[in-house]
Amino acid sequence: MRAIKETHFNFPQQSNFYKGKVRDVYTINDELMAMVVTDRISAFDVVLPEAIPFKGQVLNQIAAKFLAATQDIVSNWVLATPDEMVTIGRICEPFKVEMVIRGYLAGHAWREYSAGKRTVCGVALPDGLSENDKLPQPIITPTTKAAVGHDEDISKEDILAKGIVSLLDYEKLEAYTHALYARGTEMAAERGLILVDTKYEFGKVGDAIYLIDEIHTPDSSRYFYAAGYEERQANKEPQKQLSKEFVRKWLIENNFQGKDGQVVPTMTPEIVDSISERYIELYEQITGEKFIKNPSADILNRIEKNTQNAINDLLSK
Repeated sequence: MRAIKETHFNFPQQSNFYKGKVRDVYTINDELMAMVVTDRISAFDVVLPEAIPFKGQVLNQIAAKFLAATQDIVSNWVLATPDEMVTIGRICEPFKVEMVIRGYLAGHAWREYSAGKRTVCGVALPDGLSENDKLPQPIITPTTKAAVGHDEDISKEDILAKGIVSLLDYEKLEAYTHALYARGTEMAAERGLILVDTKYEFGKVGDAIYLIDEIHTPDSSRYFYAAGYEERQANKEPQKQLSKEFVRKWLIENNFQGKDGQVVPTMTPEIVDSISERYIELYEQITGEKFIKNPSADILNRIEKNTQNAINDLLSK
């Protein structure tokens, strides 16, 4: 299997290392951040036991494309993408909220709605909606950014009341979030897709706000195929989608939602391969480009060499 589950590099200028759910993050000389997007996969805030071949490459390359395409809206953290699985950028102080924006009633929001709730993160929703219906207008449903464990829904009012983000900064985050979602929606439509919902993370350097992490990938976004959407809704049929939701649904069907005492179902080679194929399918669909599998036999050595060369270049400037 060509899957990278973890890395253990020790770069000469390395000053810190952090292992996230999916990313291995190396701090360089206390001024750069080298992010290796591994092939780990998480769902319900749990890292699943098997890594997915090419998933890291898919996420990193989609994010690079959309970050480059949205720089006119808000500056982002990226300085270099030296490898298919690596992004290097400036270190930002992250806001402790994730800006989730939804144009359709799907996923977590639908599960809340179908349980009888008519307010999500302080945003009121009308009665009479069905799963995957388009909302009257896109809504922002923030979550806390948990260091460990589950992220939690939170309202704008609570964010401000608890001083998690200042009013001035939060209004900027809202404006950036709506503008980024509008751009993502346009780009998705050009490829025959609907950007259903997504999330953005932001950070600061001094007083400047930067878009950080990844955007518009299947780990952070949900896409429907536009063709046949209206017909499927009219017939109360499931939407054809490209997102990580199919992984969540498989887990739910096998009695796992990340709750205490639940056990992750066995991930057979067939399940792993099918997930890999879905990630590659989304890459090709959303970018309009053929996915190129790097023939390198020693992936870890390739990543380490490419990253070190880029670090040297950036530090010499």
